[in-house]
Amino acid sequence: MSPRIVVLISGFGSNLQALIDAVNNGTLKATISLVVSSKATAYGLKRAEAANIPTLVFPLQAYRDAGKSRIEYDIDLATKIKAYEPDLVVLAGWMLILSNQFLEHFAQKTVINLHPALPGQFDGTDAIRRAYEAYKRGEIQNTGVMVHKVIPEVDRGEPIMVEEVAILETDTLDDLEARIHSVEHRLIIAGANKALHELNV
Repeated sequence: MSPRIVVLISGFGSNLQALIDAVNNGTLKATISLVVSSKATAYGLKRAEAANIPTLVFPLQAYRDAGKSRIEYDIDLATKIKAYEPDLVVLAGWMLILSNQFLEHFAQKTVINLHPALPGQFDGTDAIRRAYEAYKRGEIQNTGVMVHKVIPEVDRGEPIMVEEVAILETDTLDDLEARIHSVEHRLIIAGANKALHELNV
């Protein structure tokens, strides 16, 4: 039986599509058993449905509206994901920070994240734009992409895969984003494969 992966998304889902394609062509020897989205409008849900992958829409706002805590949200989310018995949980554009109360539901090393920056640089949101602006100020020469293990500190977990991405003098922000996204699509597959290998599943 192939390893089971649950993928968490919040938006367009191009990295999810890279994972789906890798499963289909055999470069990622696993099954995507569930795609979770924090937004009902995420286009990635359509990608999952087209691939006949079960989906779960799990918005935080519903918890806020009901007066429930963020911790309650994380615990309920973890419980729903655990029902699918994942060997690996992959955050692919998931825009919510996961607490320790979420992570403690899973064995160590089984939750990984894709982040469009080098380790220790531009943690959190808008990393590509912030790197581009830093380059324009002469503060950095390049940026990168990493896949890392998830810990409560945002984008600070141990890197699994890291690849530098050049910033060219002629680049617009759109140019840099396109170059980073192409690297992301490769690195998320390589990172998932490496994580599964480390987990011996």
